[in-house]
Amino acid sequence: MTKFDVLTVGNAIVDIIARCDDQFLIDNKITKAAMNLIDADRAGLLYSRMGPALEASGGSAGNTAAGVASLGGKAAYFGKVAEDQLGEIFAHDIRAQGVHYRTEAKGKFPPTARSMIFVTDDGERSMNTYLGACVELGPEDVEADVVAQAKVTYFEGYLWDPPRAKEAILDCARIAHENGREMSMTLSDSFCVDRYRSEFLDLMRSGKVDIVFANRQEILSLYETDDFEEALNKIAKDCKIAAVTMSEDGAVILKGNERHYVDAIKINEVVDTTGAGDLFASGFLYGYTQGRTLEDCGKLGCLAAGIVIQQIGPRPMKSLSDAAREAGLI
Repeated sequence: MTKFDVLTVGNAIVDIIARCDDQFLIDNKITKAAMNLIDADRAGLLYSRMGPALEASGGSAGNTAAGVASLGGKAAYFGKVAEDQLGEIFAHDIRAQGVHYRTEAKGKFPPTARSMIFVTDDGERSMNTYLGACVELGPEDVEADVVAQAKVTYFEGYLWDPPRAKEAILDCARIAHENGREMSMTLSDSFCVDRYRSEFLDLMRSGKVDIVFANRQEILSLYETDDFEEALNKIAKDCKIAAVTMSEDGAVILKGNERHYVDAIKINEVVDTTGAGDLFASGFLYGYTQGRTLEDCGKLGCLAAGIVIQQIGPRPMKSLSDAAREAGLI
């Protein structure tokens, strides 16, 4: 028996989102369209320079769990917050989405993680993340019974930045596979891949990870090539299933010699790309844990991603299950 469809593990982060122009990024030495890790002092400086902002619970894997729940799936989440206001906001929001979450908060310092996200007119988001309490996630936070009862355990590549989280993920992989479950990861971003390329490849090639999510830039970085076709061929050999997103060109799902190309949905306007990859993963994993075809999984992923980029913030404001039903996908 399985109690959960998808368990996600990640950095529990509250997003603080504001609009800006490209000159603001240049003036503040912010790398556009990337996740920049920052310290507490830089977090305070950028916050002081932000315009009007929206606070919303985020974190890559947390967004994915929320998306699975919005589609009607049974989701759980592991992620560390502090005993402070942002920690209370995060815990409230993810539980309100219907996600099982009982990771114990730890003290008041370091404080709950936050990411200052600057959204430019083209919808690109540039993230500046202070990890704070995220780095406290460790093996003691692994709820073995939840891992054992989840069809798929999914984690974000960003977890390779805080050291003890690696131990937690390896514990999850062991428990999941001992119980006949599957492990999944997202490469998170190309800078993250640059930092941990050999370790990510080892996770895939050793069988610790079964399903890998990436975008075009991330797999090019993973295999250190400019040839997208070459990268696709390599990732198909290195893991059981790979789901590769291609922005407005949709996605391609690879399993052995199988390839399934899926179109992006038509959208009115790109408002904010924050959470696009996270929600693609939620749609795909929801379909996968319901026994759908890989093509249908890809379609559900593209639908969820297409909906979230038409709003501000990384968690769906409308019911994804209603949207999927309207699209004839569930």
